[in-house]
Amino acid sequence: MATVMEQSKATGGYLAAFDRLGASEAGGPAWLRSARGRAIARFEALGFPTTRDEDWRFTSVAPIAEHAFEPAPDLAGRLTAHDLSRFAFAGAAAAQIVFVDGRYAPALSTPGPLPKGLWLGSLRSALATSPELVEPHLTRLAAFERHAFVALNTALFEDGAFLFVPAKLVVETPVHVLHVATAPGAVSHPRALLVANEDSQVRIVESFVGLGAESYFSNAVTEIVVGQHAVVDYYRVQRESLQASHIGSLHVHMDRSANFSSHSIALGGALTRNDVFAVLDGEGGECTLNGLYIADGRRVVDNHTTIDHAKPRCDSHEVYKGILAGRAQGVFNGKILVRPDAQKTNAKQTNRALLLSDQAQINTKPQLEIFADDVKCTHGAAVGQLDDDAIFYLRSRGLDLAQARAILIQAFAGDILGRIRLEPLREQLEAEMLAILPA
Repeated sequence: MATVMEQSKATGGYLAAFDRLGASEAGGPAWLRSARGRAIARFEALGFPTTRDEDWRFTSVAPIAEHAFEPAPDLAGRLTAHDLSRFAFAGAAAAQIVFVDGRYAPALSTPGPLPKGLWLGSLRSALATSPELVEPHLTRLAAFERHAFVALNTALFEDGAFLFVPAKLVVETPVHVLHVATAPGAVSHPRALLVANEDSQVRIVESFVGLGAESYFSNAVTEIVVGQHAVVDYYRVQRESLQASHIGSLHVHMDRSANFSSHSIALGGALTRNDVFAVLDGEGGECTLNGLYIADGRRVVDNHTTIDHAKPRCDSHEVYKGILAGRAQGVFNGKILVRPDAQKTNAKQTNRALLLSDQAQINTKPQLEIFADDVKCTHGAAVGQLDDDAIFYLRSRGLDLAQARAILIQAFAGDILGRIRLEPLREQLEAEMLAILPA
């Protein structure tokens, strides 16, 4: 656990970084500077969460709180498109924008020709040229009053991705937002704001990657607005360095008859925490959350999700699966909230974990908070190891032990990967999963 002195040193570094940002143009317009000021004050008041906090009782953030991470230097000029080629999804994305250590890298981005009215690029640039598109949404969804890491990101992000899809536009090809971490011992605060207006459709891949094997800290926040009758298919792929700490927070607001699906794949990081907050704030909405995480060694992967049924006649479906080996630790906390007026709610949550060693551990906590009486809500959690009978059957068909285990593990993960509609992305993730799975 971090000592008071260590926490004070780390916190002091962030306060100093805030002062430097406030003196630069990156601070943004007056309304954003005001939000930043409230956020840094809230972070200073909250401090880093500890295992005494209910939402963090299974996950220690000591690797972050004990280290005084420095702001990442601007290293984008040292990278080439070839350095990032292994992270691109061939044939899957016609438009790719790249952020290096939280800063837009136009020389590495290939946004391509965009449909009329579509805005894709730097959040900082959008604030300068089209603030009316940004101000109604930025910092409005990602509340920082109770979340220290969201407050820290809000106070210190320098740039971010901005996607604005006008009403009735169907974006035929996916958009790839690539966040790259390059600086050892540094911290970056990736930010993204994605707005899909009424009757629009879009597919988005947001990737978080590390180029080296060093330790660093990535603190990301994504806000997504889904307008009336809009359809958003969102993929979050985390492939950080195996020595890195990644804290991610996804905030989704859905309007009437909106459809939002999320597919979260976590393959990297020594310490990974993913928070998802989805609010169904209009009748007839449908929300789908799928997740797959893989960890070995002493790595920690923590998924906390909240689906807030605020209006009636909405559906939500959630399936998270984890594969843990070595002494890895997994955490899943899934909360479904049904408010008093949200009658006719239909919600289903499933969480399963596959433990490949006796030392691997999973802590799972499904939660239902229901304040309406005409609802259908279910949840289920299962933890187990590979089935000995299934292994025996496969070996009786001529496979060796390693092959039999691999087939069963692939089948377990395939349930989630098979839900990915982008074939090039699915094929690449399947290949990467096979490469990192223990024999």
